[in-house]
Amino acid sequence: MKKMLKSLLTDYLIISLGSAIYAVAISLFLDPNGIIPGGFTGLAMIVGLFIPGVKTGTIVFFLNIPIIVVGIVVFGLKFLSSTIYSVVLSSLIMNLLAPLGPLTRDPLLCCVAGGCLMAIGLEMVLMRGATTGGTDIIVKLLRKKIRSVSAGTLFIATDGLVILFAAIASGNIDSGLYAALCTIISSVVMDYILNGRSEAKMLLVVSDSFEEIASRLMVELDAGVTLLEGMGGYSGAQKRVLLCVVKKQSVSKALRIIKQLDDRSFAIITTADEVFGEGYKHHGAESF
Repeated sequence: MKKMLKSLLTDYLIISLGSAIYAVAISLFLDPNGIIPGGFTGLAMIVGLFIPGVKTGTIVFFLNIPIIVVGIVVFGLKFLSSTIYSVVLSSLIMNLLAPLGPLTRDPLLCCVAGGCLMAIGLEMVLMRGATTGGTDIIVKLLRKKIRSVSAGTLFIATDGLVILFAAIASGNIDSGLYAALCTIISSVVMDYILNGRSEAKMLLVVSDSFEEIASRLMVELDAGVTLLEGMGGYSGAQKRVLLCVVKKQSVSKALRIIKQLDDRSFAIITTADEVFGEGYKHHGAESF
């Protein structure tokens, strides 16, 4: 019980820090300089162009409400509780920091600093199984219906649309180009610095609770699961071996799920240098 409480407190502490860093990127670098990134935060900033005087954090909060409600209906309150916390906290901090104004007026510095801080904050939140709401939930909902399109493609599409709308709404092409640069910087930082060069990890799990573990991995991590037939070398007993490939940032949550359902399970984690198939590389993609 104490270990679970300690783990939960650690999760929420890191989610809090990540949400704060994300809010700093928006309120002190991007928003006051008119650089509108992708995602729901960018959408909130577009809405703010038409209702001056209303803070971005407030708009982010209210835009997320219907999406979170739908998410709760589909995925359950337990799954989205940490996301709700992150949305509320980041929105509040955005509003508190807004009066401080920009730390710099140089748009290029804002793109670099804002993009890097956004990536660091988002990564900290994602590593603990939460999200900042908005497009993260929308993509999860779409993936339940459109399995043929990868999550990465859906994120690129939604971010691209928001940036395009922002450029049109503001009438400032330069702002749109800076927003695109900021989004690219953020993506590069998340993919190659925080997540490392390896794109995925492979899990092999031996557990009597394989059905429950498989179900939660598929629902909560949007991961594919394969059940293999195995046999204990000493006991000769038939065993089911669960094989699952997940993104590197999802490993910690996968391990928590496994531990919660069976703390006597046997799990192996290994690096998957290259993964071909849904959600990863297309078959036939070049390998370097």
